[in-house]
Amino acid sequence: MDGVITRTALVHSAAWKRMFDEYLRRRAERLGERFVEFAHATDYLAYVDGRPRYQGVESFLNSRGIDLPPGSAEDFPDRETICGLGNRKNAYFNQILERDGVQLFDSSIALIREMRRRGVKIGLATSSKNSLVILKRTGAAHLFATVVDGVVSAQLGLKGKPAPDIFTTAAANLGVSNARTIVVEDAVPGVQAGAKGGFALVIGVAREENARELRANGADLVVTDLGETNVDEISRMVRAKPSGS
Repeated sequence: MDGVITRTALVHSAAWKRMFDEYLRRRAERLGERFVEFAHATDYLAYVDGRPRYQGVESFLNSRGIDLPPGSAEDFPDRETICGLGNRKNAYFNQILERDGVQLFDSSIALIREMRRRGVKIGLATSSKNSLVILKRTGAAHLFATVVDGVVSAQLGLKGKPAPDIFTTAAANLGVSNARTIVVEDAVPGVQAGAKGGFALVIGVAREENARELRANGADLVVTDLGETNVDEISRMVRAKPSGS
């Protein structure tokens, strides 16, 4: 969803930065350490982007050698736990959404509409727990025959990306095999998940000048925007891809 369907990836990045910078600054002051800010290129993309929220918190903290108790999903945003920090980030994310709204990538919506016109089933698989709110705000919910998001993942015990669980579950909900399903992703963990799941094709959308990373981690086709491809090209690539590769 974020970065492929909706222009919310940078909103997430901003919310993560605000939360982590506040936490890291207070921790540095308390322990007499040097404050090193949270950076989009070296921190967000490497440790957080595409991962479930609490997994992203833990991944980044581990990169800084910080060990916090996991806490629980009910933790208040001021709790110094992995879940507390994750909940604080989500509060900031929703504040930005409320203020700025949500925009769609028109080229992605156009491709989805063309696929639907040709009888292709479309599902949405995302780590976000905010998908219902975002889809309602954008009016895009009707485009997807199934939605497997962070809420569904928690209910079913699905592993987050780079495990392929959310994609395989979405394909199963659509009644199609992985071998007849394509995955579109903008984050490295998502591309890795697509590559692990035995899908017909993995398309990487390089919105962060990360084409090389997406290709190296399993994307069969890399574009900077879905307007650069079309249904016919995707179909040709699916037919040309060697079985099992």
